[in-house]
Amino acid sequence: MKEKIKKDKKNKRSSKSVKAKQRKISSPYSNAKPSEVTDIYWIYATRKKGKYPKPTPRSGKWLIFVSLKNVDEVWAKIKKAVEEGKLGDSAKVATAKPNPLATDPNAKVICVYTYDYTDEKDVKRIREELRKLGITNKIPYKADEDTLSGKYRITGHKRISKYYE
Repeated sequence: MKEKIKKDKKNKRSSKSVKAKQRKISSPYSNAKPSEVTDIYWIYATRKKGKYPKPTPRSGKWLIFVSLKNVDEVWAKIKKAVEEGKLGDSAKVATAKPNPLATDPNAKVICVYTYDYTDEKDVKRIREELRKLGITNKIPYKADEDTLSGKYRITGHKRISKYYE
């Protein structure tokens, strides 16, 4: 049990430090269109209104795969909803910079974060808000711990999703 707690704390620290560095690097691009940014992988949006719980070691995200032609429009809606406090604490979008972990060169991913995948009520509340924004197709939910341990479809992993709706 102690080993699991240590691992959870280490994953939480490494996840937080990676996200903090990525957010800092991307801050000059916060109002840019993802399709026009080619020198960084991600652009972030963060909550500006209301409070939201701090991430636990069980944090995760809804993964929204969007065509290249629609990524700017969909990102604008999600960014606004995050900033207004309608979703979780943050979201990020893949930019035009080619990413070796991308599974489809004709699509980009938008990640909408939640603080804890075991809080099913919150995870599903955020999913419902995404539906209101027009994300009506089924989308996967992935735990950050799976991302940190290198579990990606492109590397041969299957059934990674905690939710799919």
